[in-house]
Amino acid sequence: MGIYLVSVDAEEWFGADEDGWGDVAAALNGELRQRGLAPYLSVPEGVPFVRGSGQAFEEKLIPPMDGFSTLCEAHLTPEEFDTVCGWSVLVPLSLDEEIRLPFETGYTDSTVVAGAPQVLALAERLSAAVALPAETPSMCDNLDLTTWFMDGAAKELAATRPGPWGEDLDTAFYVALYLRAAQHSIRRGCPVVYS
Repeated sequence: MGIYLVSVDAEEWFGADEDGWGDVAAALNGELRQRGLAPYLSVPEGVPFVRGSGQAFEEKLIPPMDGFSTLCEAHLTPEEFDTVCGWSVLVPLSLDEEIRLPFETGYTDSTVVAGAPQVLALAERLSAAVALPAETPSMCDNLDLTTWFMDGAAKELAATRPGPWGEDLDTAFYVALYLRAAQHSIRRGCPVVYS
């Protein structure tokens, strides 16, 4: 149970069943066409799971977000904060503004689609603000970030290499989460969604 951020493959994205995102995919392509943009059709097929391959993304949102919200207030405008974490679907397209679609998700009344390049730019600013260490997992296919931050490895590193990131590991987790989600979406060319 709980909230996860996960990547979506072509079968799920274009799927017409109740667990698929087909209605969202079709509506998004309609909105993109209206804006004079090409439709988003190049979603990768699913591949067998191989730990550390970077072919999938899955992380669980466990810690409280209070510190992350405070960090965002200090370094981002309210609109930028919404761009970083106000979406329900992240796509690897550059979008000047978020696209709101009339589909309920498990957590919101409508689906908000954001562009990964825009989220990445803001997450990189937050990463620089907390000096996120290079050791932060980058291939997040099986709760790698969640495990690293929650099971002690991050705490151990913070003890030997202190810095702003180690002063509030919950905040650093969310910085890393949104940074890695945007990087994954762009690298793999796939959507990332809340599940």
